[in-house]
Amino acid sequence: MPTSGSASSGQGQGQGQGQDQGQNPIPSLTTKYSGVPARLQQEAVDAKARLYSQKTVPDSVPRKKKALPPGVSEAGFDRAIAELKDALGHENVEVNGTDRPLVDGWYMEHPNTHDAYHIAEQEELVCSAVVYPGNTREVQTIVGWANKHQVPIYPISMGRNIGYGGAAPRVPGSVVVDLGRRMNRIVNIDGDNASCVVEPGVSYFALYEEIQRRGLPLWIDCPDLGGGSVLGNAIDRGVGYTPYGDHFANHCGMELVLPSGEVLRTGMGAMPGPQPEPQPEPQPQNSSGATDSQARDGAADVPNPTWQSFQAAYGPYIDGIFSQSNYGIVTQMGFWLMPATGHQSYMITFAREDDLARIVDIIRPLAQKRILGNIPQLRHVIQELAVTGKPRSFWQYQKPMPRDVIRARASTLFPPGGGDVSWVFYGTQYGDTAASIAGQLATVRAAFAQIPDSRFLLPTDVAADHYLHSRVAVCSGQPGLRELDWLNWVPNAAHLFFSPIVPTAGGGGRTTASAIHNLVAQLHAQHGFDLFPTMCVAAREMHYIANIVYDRADRDAKRRAIALMRDLIRHAAARGFGEYRTHLLFADQVAQSYSWNGGALRRFNESIKDALDPNSILAPGRNGIWGRRFRGQGWEILDGDGRDLLIDGVVPKL
Repeated sequence: MPTSGSASSGQGQGQGQGQDQGQNPIPSLTTKYSGVPARLQQEAVDAKARLYSQKTVPDSVPRKKKALPPGVSEAGFDRAIAELKDALGHENVEVNGTDRPLVDGWYMEHPNTHDAYHIAEQEELVCSAVVYPGNTREVQTIVGWANKHQVPIYPISMGRNIGYGGAAPRVPGSVVVDLGRRMNRIVNIDGDNASCVVEPGVSYFALYEEIQRRGLPLWIDCPDLGGGSVLGNAIDRGVGYTPYGDHFANHCGMELVLPSGEVLRTGMGAMPGPQPEPQPEPQPQNSSGATDSQARDGAADVPNPTWQSFQAAYGPYIDGIFSQSNYGIVTQMGFWLMPATGHQSYMITFAREDDLARIVDIIRPLAQKRILGNIPQLRHVIQELAVTGKPRSFWQYQKPMPRDVIRARASTLFPPGGGDVSWVFYGTQYGDTAASIAGQLATVRAAFAQIPDSRFLLPTDVAADHYLHSRVAVCSGQPGLRELDWLNWVPNAAHLFFSPIVPTAGGGGRTTASAIHNLVAQLHAQHGFDLFPTMCVAAREMHYIANIVYDRADRDAKRRAIALMRDLIRHAAARGFGEYRTHLLFADQVAQSYSWNGGALRRFNESIKDALDPNSILAPGRNGIWGRRFRGQGWEILDGDGRDLLIDGVVPKL
């Protein structure tokens, strides 16, 4: 079933081109596939107003150069685009010429031509055109066109991969394939099977609202913000916060277009659905030579009934190679949904910085025994300040904010008598009965009470605007916008994520949570950035996510952010810590850091790439995987690369 506004009402970069987006109405979910639901309309207006109150850069600046695919002349590009328009309709192909300003916008009005949070120059990672397919067959047409003309294409679901590169193509001049505008159907929701099938343009907001409209007792699992693509986040192996928080682990079945143009269904979808009953008598043939029943059944394309019930098929389980790769364009994906249940969110505060090791060591057995109900967050108290939406301007110095200033400001955010706070643990327990939840909470409280001066708080213990209430919503499958307020910390704010995987070992030695935290803190201080660490803690590992917030109008801040990222990747790798996800400009260095046995993993990934995509047309460079056509030609930005991205750019000087 289509989502609200699922036809061609959505506009990509064309929304408010060259206008002051601060004055434009925020798109609603009923008028635009990627809009905000009515329940959050005022919250979105307020969030945007806070962000724009610190905005000093213009909405757009004049373009300096025309983006063209590498190795393609302007005349050749024009001919190729004319052919694509004839195949898909002129309204579904937009050339990103110099007459089209690059507008950064904000979260709910994001560009699909470049990275809104540009760390290099705004015009550096920019596409030459955007194409909007409406179905899998049109994606096949685009792939065939790209192979014919040797034009690299860069598929996006919705372009809200903020902190990791957004909608920007890794190779400037690529053609962005925006799957979201027209491919945004909720194909199916099966209430009995607790599963769904969605296209790339379905946001967490859209899926949640449709489930509520139908009155189904099902939850989705969403990340902190609800505007992103359900499919896209899972393909990038994103996480959420309910027991279904590992999004890729809870997918089931996908349909995709290979670089050859062939369509593949994985898992049980590789088996055809139920066949029609045999006809007792021969039927007349139609003009194509097929019988009427064959023509009818081929059009219906009934999926296998177990496609969303069993993840594997027969033989090798291949779904994983299509996550964080450039081996195919996923056009449909199945997901398991969580049956609704009782829940209770809470927070626990800890007084001292060096409590971190004990906190992690207590979390580990609770998580391994599955006493902790969800994927909890452990956050530094500085984030309690940032998420209020108030700017950093009360601290007027370039150096990182010191502990005593953080302590003084944060003390106002907690109930009186709480004492000092350094770390905040956010958790949620689930169960069908109040007694079950109460028993779990008692176990959790007793475990953390071993740490002196820790304090257990429920939502009723804090103010109505406290961040804990946002965690209540997210941890019960209700997507929101609260996390946007982080970006008010500095003017014209943008951010990068540094996201290594760390063992759930608290202290002692160089390979523990304390060790990585101390390393990250040292490097942030060295480069002049406040440290915002969030730890998503599971049974045996945790995602340590450091959010580097910078002013995208400040070239010095950008240079320091780039240098910080490079140092973080390098020094973390020296201790055995690798990122699970990164910004596209640091993908080569991260891929390089997985260097066991002379980089066997990277060579294996490249072998698959060359076999499936001999013309290197599909998203070259994504996640550090380059095809033969680009590999070794100077595109890779590896450790020790001396180029200044703000001066030299990303295109190799051949």
